[in-house]
Amino acid sequence: MNTVDKIISQARSENRKALLEPEAKAIIKEYGITIPKYQLATNEKEASKIAQEIGFPIVAKIVSPEIIHKSDAGGVKVGLNTVADVEAAYKTIMENAKKYDPKATLLGVLIMEMAPKGTEVIVGAIKDAQFGATLMFGLGGIFVEVLKDVTFKIAPVNIEEAKEMINGLKAAALLKGHRNTDPVDIDALAQVLVNVSNLLIEHPEIKELDLNPVMAYAKGVNTVDARIILE
Repeated sequence: MNTVDKIISQARSENRKALLEPEAKAIIKEYGITIPKYQLATNEKEASKIAQEIGFPIVAKIVSPEIIHKSDAGGVKVGLNTVADVEAAYKTIMENAKKYDPKATLLGVLIMEMAPKGTEVIVGAIKDAQFGATLMFGLGGIFVEVLKDVTFKIAPVNIEEAKEMINGLKAAALLKGHRNTDPVDIDALAQVLVNVSNLLIEHPEIKELDLNPVMAYAKGVNTVDARIILE
């Protein structure tokens, strides 16, 4: 049994549809998608040790099967620059999570490398009853929330079809360098779409997938957050 099958099987055995963030990240990493370095900490000292190994700045996030919306629970701290910051963040996150849901199982805090700022994009997927696995691509922030500037394609997609999705955005010019912005690595973005497409085809038990944000740079991309829901 490979890594992806093991993770899905484990979630199924625990009657969980929503994968934990470390599980979702491990799956997309298996499919060649770049993610920041991360490790789960189960106490403050472990958190500070991991942070020093990864390197500052650090992001810290609660890991709990019951807490899906981490920010709502006060379960996220960003821009942590010292050991003291990380230890304090661990303590605060755990306290906030206990207050938010006293019955929640708290597995620890994910200590994660803070990805450099880039152009934020979103890669999503949903299993449609009629069309099957459908990929979604859009620019992050206001573009997806207010302008609904997104494109869709039914999986599987190849590299050319992935580029069509990217170029199909109304605001595609922003990705190609506009005024003071540098062009982003379109080839790397297209490869993420292809890799997600492959994951969906090979694992039809995935109902929803959300990579948000994906930071796009002049060279390469980095997927900051990943969410996977099973059927």
